[in-house]
Amino acid sequence: MLQRTACVFVFDGFADWEPASALAELRRSFGFATKSFAPGREPVVSMGGFRIVPDAPLADFEPGLADILILPGGDSWIAGERREITAAVRAMASAGRPVAAICAATLALAHAGLLDDRLHTSNGAGFIEKHVPGYRGARFYRPAPAVADRGVITASGVAPIAFAAEIFRLLAPERERDIAMYESLYARGLME
Repeated sequence: MLQRTACVFVFDGFADWEPASALAELRRSFGFATKSFAPGREPVVSMGGFRIVPDAPLADFEPGLADILILPGGDSWIAGERREITAAVRAMASAGRPVAAICAATLALAHAGLLDDRLHTSNGAGFIEKHVPGYRGARFYRPAPAVADRGVITASGVAPIAFAAEIFRLLAPERERDIAMYESLYARGLME
């Protein structure tokens, strides 16, 4: 059996903590390989100051080899559409493969049109409309930490644990008991 792969897009200023728990647990507890893609081959520096050498440039991304594409937040999403990401996100959706975006990265899904007819969340009501003029999905917005609908996961920037849990539910629904335990552990903030 081939190992499943979780792909993450990294870029200068990406919010490193937002996908961290999801990626760590996918690798450690769910047996996934992880692979990072960046705008080019050069290292990028996260918001937290970590220098990341990407596994491959986004130009080499193949949706058929990704079990999920994860987009972390970061201030650069507010600058406007990143056409290379729009293409990757649309290719994933066309291939029936999931995408997950947290915080300002939800704007990338809106630019790709994936939030026009799916339940979703983001960084508050009105956030997407402010930054994506063509967005038509306001009636599908939900004020929730994380939302999953038909292969698209979105989360508020303050909800990385809820984001991770929705990713796990989508990729390993048979592990619901473990996922509920993960959520409970982080919700309590301490072990009994």
